[in-house]
Amino acid sequence: MRLRPSTIFAAVLLACAGQSGAQLGLPGSLPALPTMGNLPGSVLGQANDLLEGTRQQVAATLNLVRSQRIDTLLRDNRGAVERDSAGEPARRGVLLLVDPDAATLAQVTHLGFALGATNELDGLGVSVSQITLPRGMSLAAAQKLLRQQAPAAQVASDQIYFQSGGGGQGGSAARASAAVAVYTPIGLIDGAAAQPVAATRGFAKGAPLASNHGSAVAYLAQNAGARRVMVADVYGADPAGGNALAIAQGLGWLVSKGARVISISLVGPRNPLLERAVSAAQARGTVIVAAVGNDGPAAPPSYPASYPGVLAVTGVDQRNRPLIEAGRAVHLDYAAPGADLSAQDRSGRLVAVRGTSFAAPLVAVRAAAALDAGASPQSLVGLLDREAQPLSRRRPDPQSGRGLLCAMCR
Repeated sequence: MRLRPSTIFAAVLLACAGQSGAQLGLPGSLPALPTMGNLPGSVLGQANDLLEGTRQQVAATLNLVRSQRIDTLLRDNRGAVERDSAGEPARRGVLLLVDPDAATLAQVTHLGFALGATNELDGLGVSVSQITLPRGMSLAAAQKLLRQQAPAAQVASDQIYFQSGGGGQGGSAARASAAVAVYTPIGLIDGAAAQPVAATRGFAKGAPLASNHGSAVAYLAQNAGARRVMVADVYGADPAGGNALAIAQGLGWLVSKGARVISISLVGPRNPLLERAVSAAQARGTVIVAAVGNDGPAAPPSYPASYPGVLAVTGVDQRNRPLIEAGRAVHLDYAAPGADLSAQDRSGRLVAVRGTSFAAPLVAVRAAAALDAGASPQSLVGLLDREAQPLSRRRPDPQSGRGLLCAMCR
């Protein structure tokens, strides 16, 4: 049975809405990836064929879906989540002070805020203090007050980040043993994985808790050759999971555990704490890879993909066409397979997956392979550029960056 375009379109939107988803002289060369066989495509993989000519409509509708997803999160979790001054969902009743000094802490307590826990982020040298809002005060009002009365304070709301991919039908896939082994440690920030990994730690209520999304991302990394994968679960069973503090803590833990490449398949707004944590990890030689999300080209730029130095990744289908639902970032580095893929869910079942979430770990594995081959964090982009298959006469191209990596990972 061939589905109508409207049916495929609806399926794409439901998949997106359901995620809470220069040449340089370099040492060595990257090992070639073997052909792993074409995997059966999902119904969602027909979307680009059927939706040509409707991209403006798709962009507008995906933007609406994004708004509705946020509205649903807020409605269903009123006790845990509220909008901040930017209108973004964030953990209710709590603000974060980044690297506060004693004078700042005294100032905010004088304004009626209660000091909560202060955390030193493992491996990053970043301090975060949580402050509780006065009773009855909204996040937006509290942020406005602190901007006016404590302008030197670096204040962040604990914004929520969404996973950027979906899964569905059953499928099949080649096994991890088919890939060239990559031994540089790779960290994933996501939900926990059901399959065995080198280490897992939770940073949310109920974590670690295996999730479909986290399991699929870990499976794809291992299937592409990663032999040492560590997972920071920032979701667990927490209605306010995926928040900026959890992601920052996960980054710190992974850096402290020796992860040299960290893949983040989550998207959200720019956040002072997350920006500071990403910068601190990069300063310690860690390569950060992040998906651009699935909210479409009309969505705001996604973070952490948009931060300087982060390898921003989009997805393509089996015909190397950019996913119609792919989001955007301030810059775009690479594309990788993000559709016509199968991965394991938390029950171990192979399912079809689609989204930029699933492209990011594949680029992370190729970045780790570059480090295995002798590249430094500063030089690996040149090595990846030599490997990347250009998908356009433009390089970089606004839809595929500097080319396609891990094409054989399908």
